[in-house]
Amino acid sequence: MSLFRTTGLRAATTARFIAPTPRIAAAFHTSQKRAILPVGPQVIDGTVNDPAPVPAPNPTHGSYHWSFERLVTIGLVPLTIAPFAAGSLHPITDAVLGATLVLHSHIGFQACIVDYIPKRLYPKLLKAARWALNSATVLVLYGLYEFETNDVGITEGVKKLWKA
Repeated sequence: MSLFRTTGLRAATTARFIAPTPRIAAAFHTSQKRAILPVGPQVIDGTVNDPAPVPAPNPTHGSYHWSFERLVTIGLVPLTIAPFAAGSLHPITDAVLGATLVLHSHIGFQACIVDYIPKRLYPKLLKAARWALNSATVLVLYGLYEFETNDVGITEGVKKLWKA
């Protein structure tokens, strides 16, 4: 065996110059290594040679959906600034602002649910999360309706909180 070959040189260098690393005693460890969340069920449908399924075209889940999200987001800018800049407090403006805020939040939480709870791994959890989101959205809309009709409204409430 020649020392100039890579394996021979590596073996000679390792044996002479690199000291073995000492093992750390178990008393120095403060906690065990634990997984944060258990791994979800590992499911493989078909084989590696099967093509990826292409969903049927649906305009509500494509560009129209994206355009609607952007329209709601851009619409929030004047709806948020107008009542405070103009000084007029109209109940219709307040109601549209409240509904748009709730709709914007609903769309955002819906995107989080779709992204982080895959249907093929957690179908029951996805259904429960969607029901919870829809229930919370209806409850918040009802609360804003009560706040608008029986109290001062969103913009006047924010003005009072700002001055408090």
